[in-house]
Amino acid sequence: MTKARTGAATDAVTNWAGNITYTAAQVCRPESADALRALVARSAKVRALGSGHSFNTIADPGAGGVLLSSAALPAEVEVDTAARTVRVGGGVRYAELARQVHAHGLALPNMASLPHISVAGSVATGTHGSGVTNGPLAAAVREVELVTADGSTVRIGRADARFGGAVTSLGALGVVTALTLDLEPAFEVEQHLFTELPLDGLDFETVAGAAYSVSLFTDWRDAGFRQVWLKRRTDQPLPGFPWAVPAKVALHPVPGMPAENCTEQFGAPGPWHERLPHFRAEFTPSSGAELQSEYLLPRGDALAALHAVDAIRRALSPVLQICEVRTVAADEQWLSPSHGRDTVALHFTWVEDTAAVLPAVRRLEEALEPFGPRPHWGKVFTVPAVVLRGRYPRLDDFRALARELDPAGKFTNAFVGDLLAR
Repeated sequence: MTKARTGAATDAVTNWAGNITYTAAQVCRPESADALRALVARSAKVRALGSGHSFNTIADPGAGGVLLSSAALPAEVEVDTAARTVRVGGGVRYAELARQVHAHGLALPNMASLPHISVAGSVATGTHGSGVTNGPLAAAVREVELVTADGSTVRIGRADARFGGAVTSLGALGVVTALTLDLEPAFEVEQHLFTELPLDGLDFETVAGAAYSVSLFTDWRDAGFRQVWLKRRTDQPLPGFPWAVPAKVALHPVPGMPAENCTEQFGAPGPWHERLPHFRAEFTPSSGAELQSEYLLPRGDALAALHAVDAIRRALSPVLQICEVRTVAADEQWLSPSHGRDTVALHFTWVEDTAAVLPAVRRLEEALEPFGPRPHWGKVFTVPAVVLRGRYPRLDDFRALARELDPAGKFTNAFVGDLLAR
């Protein structure tokens, strides 16, 4: 999902949205694990590039550094049906992983809305799907394999005291070469869509728990939600949903966009990996004409936070394409935005205009400040690092782990360095 912009001397590499141009001196795509280890060992500064679906400078190593893409590495997917696990290479994306896992009669517990993102990059930044009982994507990880600063490989599993910092690590510990994930028996899901859910009188807990995965969508031009997406596992009861009107036509979350790009609706059952994402794997996003922000806060504050956003909707709606509201179960990764608390996630897809969007982002952050929001690590936000440090109680433990595995700060760029005060 990265783009190359050709200049007079070199090709400038940008993120998927095109709002970030990486300043690395080199972009390297090693084709083997040995080549990757050698590259890391001889480089002074390295940052790993996943699928390029971040909207800030988290992946940029800075001038003189190496931007390391794992896209050319072997796309390893090794399913152990007896153990119900899968070992997946660092460059593999969820769409390919899900297809191979499903072929073995197994499933991941959850997926993000877009299946085209890399597994390693997603878990490193705290990416998630939805569901009151579903943790972030990192919750499925049982072991991480890293190439550390001297080029050696380190494996950290759940029994290791360092595991809480090893998965959602912002790329600060090393280059992830493989992850081992827990699986479960394959299941089917059906999607039921509803429209016009009022904000006034909303019983958020009941609505959020109405299905295995629930998403609410609004453009904040009016109070309330234009769409509700319920993803029901067919092995679980079908709930009633009397608060909104069943959709009569297929819908895309963003008004005016074609619904054929979305996974099948109207209650048609299908495999988990063809229903849990909002978008079809065969549909490849190409334009990236958007910016994104997301804030995760305690689920008990969901209704108050939604009313706080509603109070400023006139400041947001002119630059907003769509807002999605999801839930995430608490997890124990030290830098996870859902660390230690059941979470509501407010996601904002903005227009592609940084100058116009940033004032809206700042206004939004002011409105959400009373709830202690944690921004998604890969999105656009302006919350100062000194404020974020106070929102992660295990930050000191993560600092110690970073010093242990990367004492010279080879994997620390300006983004991570600000957070760690390094």
